[in-house]
Amino acid sequence: MPLPAYDPSNIFGKILRGEIPAHSVYESADVLAFMDVMPQGQGHVLVIPKAPARNLLDADPVALPALVAAVQKLAVAVKKAFDADGVTVMQFNETAGGQSVFHLHFHVIPRFMGTPLKPHSGGQMEKPEVLASYADKIRAALAG
Repeated sequence: MPLPAYDPSNIFGKILRGEIPAHSVYESADVLAFMDVMPQGQGHVLVIPKAPARNLLDADPVALPALVAAVQKLAVAVKKAFDADGVTVMQFNETAGGQSVFHLHFHVIPRFMGTPLKPHSGGQMEKPEVLASYADKIRAALAG
C-alpha cells in the first residue's frame, strides 16, 4: 500500500514558510527546532527537517543525518538548559503509530525523576511567555 503524498498545508509546513509563528530555538540549512505549544513537559522541543517528508517512512535518507545530528544537539541542550535527569526522544509514523502532524518531526523532552509526561493530544496550550522563556534557556545552552 503506497504512502499518501506529503501535504504542504500541515502546520509545520506553515511554520517553515513563516505563515504561523513559532518559538524557534535552532535553525540550520536543513533543520528547524522550536517549542511545542502543547508540551508534555517543560522544555519540550520539536525538531523538523526543512525538506518535505510526511514521516520517517518517506523521508529522503540523505536528509536524515543532519536531522538526527540536530536531534542529538537539542537533546544535549535541553538536558543542560533545564538541569534534567534525562531526555526522552520520540518520533511517530502514521496515525496508527501515534502521528498527528504529517511532517516528519522528533519530540525532544527534558525528563525529571518522578515526573510523568503530560498528555499531548487534548492537552492545554502553554502560555507564549512561558514558551519564550524556555526557548531563551535552550538558546543559551546551545550558545554556551
